[in-house]
Amino acid sequence: MDNLSDTLKKLKITAADRTEDSLEGCLDCLLQALAQNNTETSEKIQGSGILQLFASLLTPQSSCTAKVANIIAEVAKNEFMRIPCVDAGLISPLVQLLNSKDQEVLLQTGRALGNICYDSHSLQAQLINMGVIPTLVKLLGIHCQNGALTEMCLVAFGNLAELESSKEQFASTSIAEELVKLFKKQIEHDKREMIFEVLAPLAENDAIKLQLVEAGLVECLLEIVQQKVDSDKEDDVAELKTGSDLMVLLLLGDESMQKLFEGGKGSVFQRVLSWIPSNNHQLQLAGALAIANFARNDGNCIHMVDNGIVEKLMDLLDRHVEDGNVTVQHAALSALRNLAIPVINKAKMLTAGVTEAVLKFLKSEMPPVQFKLLGTLRMLIDAQAEAAEQLGKNVKLVKRLVEWCEAKDHAGVMGESNRLLSALIRHSKSKDVIKTIIQSGGIKHLVTMATSEHVIMQNEALVALALIAALELGTAEKDLESAKLVQILHRLLADERSAPEIKYNSMVLICALMGSESLHKEVQDLAFLDVVSKLRSHENKSVSQQASLTEQRLTVES
Repeated sequence: MDNLSDTLKKLKITAADRTEDSLEGCLDCLLQALAQNNTETSEKIQGSGILQLFASLLTPQSSCTAKVANIIAEVAKNEFMRIPCVDAGLISPLVQLLNSKDQEVLLQTGRALGNICYDSHSLQAQLINMGVIPTLVKLLGIHCQNGALTEMCLVAFGNLAELESSKEQFASTSIAEELVKLFKKQIEHDKREMIFEVLAPLAENDAIKLQLVEAGLVECLLEIVQQKVDSDKEDDVAELKTGSDLMVLLLLGDESMQKLFEGGKGSVFQRVLSWIPSNNHQLQLAGALAIANFARNDGNCIHMVDNGIVEKLMDLLDRHVEDGNVTVQHAALSALRNLAIPVINKAKMLTAGVTEAVLKFLKSEMPPVQFKLLGTLRMLIDAQAEAAEQLGKNVKLVKRLVEWCEAKDHAGVMGESNRLLSALIRHSKSKDVIKTIIQSGGIKHLVTMATSEHVIMQNEALVALALIAALELGTAEKDLESAKLVQILHRLLADERSAPEIKYNSMVLICALMGSESLHKEVQDLAFLDVVSKLRSHENKSVSQQASLTEQRLTVES
């Protein structure tokens, strides 16, 4: 390593004199030393102060520029050298060199910048602000025949695309076009994998999703799926998954999704439909997720239900009832839930037997499946009295809902179970349903739901409780008492933060409870009159009118 000290001294002198031949010799020696022992050589370079000189050697005119950039790239492989490289002012001249015509200079410059900024979001953000994205995209277009340079650009894109601030800049370049062009030319799995790693973070941006669709990425992905679907080679299985996942991601953008739907006539939509009955789990999953994404507006949902998608999804679910694939179950239920949103679809889906198909998963112990199952049933019975009554009298279902209302570890499942319990009552308005829910121990959960932090859930609970009080007060009386409903209503009315509809429905419920002797006594003991009379001057007309009615009722009954 003494030779190295001599080389570094000599380099200082030659760098000052700019004698290119001797400079080149010194740089070669340094590269050799780095190849033998990178860490030790890098430490010596740092100690010698030579890094500061490198900034002045990084000029487009010099024949040594590529070697200097190569040395920087090598030393910056060591984490301890990255900040010294920044402090030596190397970033700015390196960024300038990205405009060079020399492919070797470009390659080494890209490596140097990549290694210096590796794992540092702040330095990567600095590069973005210095405009490297459009420059690199242009380079990819010009030098797409140069494998090493192409790879350097892809690695850079992969790192920069992780930053949210990069997406807007990428969207204003021809990145989508260039990547798709490059993708079409690749046959090797590893190269395609590299492009996929750039496409995935970029495709999270809606503008870029649309650009990728317009550049023909979808056709490439469909081709991959077709080529790989029957293979069990590890690389092919991985590529099928990446390709179909990316396809689903592109459908998350409203514009890109609608463009591919093409009124349900699109060839892409038709191809995706054919994935659902396939025997490949990954394709079944991607197909069901794609349908869930296509089902994001009423027009698409109505078209799909009219064209038999429900039967396809029910067949798929049927294949996954016993020890099925949880992700496929979850995806198919998500699709059915979305399809059930338009009013016109509900009756058609009920007639097709969707509730029966969904209820087969009632025994599932997987929270994501439970969550989607509950959401699908809730969507289906919305304003469908007969269906709500039928489900509400299903003791097995109601008992499971009551059990899930206690799923403290899974807030989503707990919330959806409460909402479905309330919906069964609100949409059926049936005494039998209410009795089933009372007998299964559901009352206390509806009372707790009235204290939810979500106004919509509070409201749903209060309306359901008012129906219980109107139709089956005698049967529910004890449960309402032990759940402390009257105290909760007092709190809701006294709380200034309660929404107007909560105050209104709380007063409606108070009036309904007066028919029970024990609950009536609780109302009297809590001095409701004071709280209610204050609400007579409430700015919301419905609230103030209901307050007057409730005050009269309380006065008469006292």
